[in-house]
Amino acid sequence: MTLMRLDPTGGARAVFAALVLAVGLAGCSGTPKDADATKATEKLYEDARDEAANGNWERATKLYEKIEARAAGTQQAQQAQIDLAYAYYKGGEKAQALSTLERFIKLHPSSAALDYAYYLQGLVNFNENLGLLGSLARQDLSERDQQASRDAYQSFRQLTTQFPESKYTPDALLRMSYIVNTLAQYEVHVARYYYRRGAYVAAANRAQQAVQEFQRAPASEEALYIMGLSYDKLGLTQLRDDAQRVLAKNFPESRYVKEGFVSASKPWWQIW
Repeated sequence: MTLMRLDPTGGARAVFAALVLAVGLAGCSGTPKDADATKATEKLYEDARDEAANGNWERATKLYEKIEARAAGTQQAQQAQIDLAYAYYKGGEKAQALSTLERFIKLHPSSAALDYAYYLQGLVNFNENLGLLGSLARQDLSERDQQASRDAYQSFRQLTTQFPESKYTPDALLRMSYIVNTLAQYEVHVARYYYRRGAYVAAANRAQQAVQEFQRAPASEEALYIMGLSYDKLGLTQLRDDAQRVLAKNFPESRYVKEGFVSASKPWWQIW
């Protein structure tokens, strides 16, 4: 029997290749090095601010998270937490922003930045698209949720009550007024929605809610008118007349007072 002879050169090449492969796999299996791990906290903060200034919110949030963890218990950590909430907000992570702010307010009730925390909390919940939107016509108004707007109002109210001299208070007051007006408009939208569909009891109740909750809002004018129309449809003449008296007293120049509570040939809501 003839034995097969091994090629010493080929065997050596095979062993060498196996060693190279093993070293390569070992390198691949290692944990990637964190380039930020060796940076000073001040440098991380500088980088985070640069990323935020350039609109790189995802990168900024990662850096602020590292700063907060590394500087835990310090003033710098508090600042990083506030900046982190803002970065979340600008990056579209509203739930994360609110969670971070709630944690800040709970952990640092005496912080010098507490007024800003309430202000930012209000901004996160504030929806500038409230009010008379064309999109309302494409959905059931009774199903729209205004809780975020109410939450924004509460945050702004906390700010203005607790920190009346804060530099954020004037803007918060303006936003509170806007929220009240748009919430009142929403209630009137819903009342009008019910009235147009012949749900007069629901229309009267919703209009009454708008008048009671938002007495000084401009939308209460139409709310009183809807109340009167609804009561008239229901045959509740005393309540109709009461609504008309209140409307005339509070809005003497209102076109609704001049028109009275008799439905015109062209529905009043078609002008909106």
